[in-house]
Amino acid sequence: MYNLKIISSTVRPGRKGPVVAAWITELAKQNENFNVELLDLGEINLPMMDEPNHPVLKKYEHEHTKQWSAKIDEADAFIFVTAEYDYNYPAPLRNALEYLSKEWGYKAAGIVSYGGVSAGTRACNSLKADLSTFKMVPLTEAVNFPFFQQNINDQNEFEVNDISHKAAQVMLKQLIRWTKGLKIIREDNK
Repeated sequence: MYNLKIISSTVRPGRKGPVVAAWITELAKQNENFNVELLDLGEINLPMMDEPNHPVLKKYEHEHTKQWSAKIDEADAFIFVTAEYDYNYPAPLRNALEYLSKEWGYKAAGIVSYGGVSAGTRACNSLKADLSTFKMVPLTEAVNFPFFQQNINDQNEFEVNDISHKAAQVMLKQLIRWTKGLKIIREDNK
C-alpha cells in the first residue's frame, strides 16, 4: 500500500478548502492501493519559513519543520487541494512547499482545484509548474470545480456530479500508476 498525503491549502477564516479536501479524502480512502492522510495547512499552521539553513541541507532547527519533514518524507504520492487566489494558488501552500526540498522528490502529485468561473485552473497550472521544480511529477489528470460553492449542501458536505467523480477516479488511477514507477526511481536514488 502507498502512503497518499492530501494537502489542503487554505488557511483563512471561513475557508471552504476542508470541505473539498474531505470529499477527495473519502474517495481516495475507498481505493485499496492507498493509505490516506489529510494534512490541513490551516491546522498545521506553519509560520513563514523560519529555518536558518537552506532546506536542501535537511538541517532543521525547529520542531514544526521536523514534523512537517517527517510527514512529507513518508509520503509516496500527493493530492493538493487548492483554491485560486489572485490567479494563483494560496501563499501558505507555497510556504509549505519551500520549507522542504528532498522530501518532495520523485513523487506523483494530483491536483483538485476550485474557484469561480475558472475552476481554479490558473492556480492548478501555476502549482504544476512549481511542483516540477521540487522534482515531483504533477499529473495531467486533475479535478477542477467552477463555482464550487454550488457543490456544498446544507450539511456543509461537498457533492459532485458524475463527470467530476469520474475525473477523480481517473486521477487516482493515474496516481497509482505513477507512484509505482516513481517508487523504483526513489529506491534507486538511495
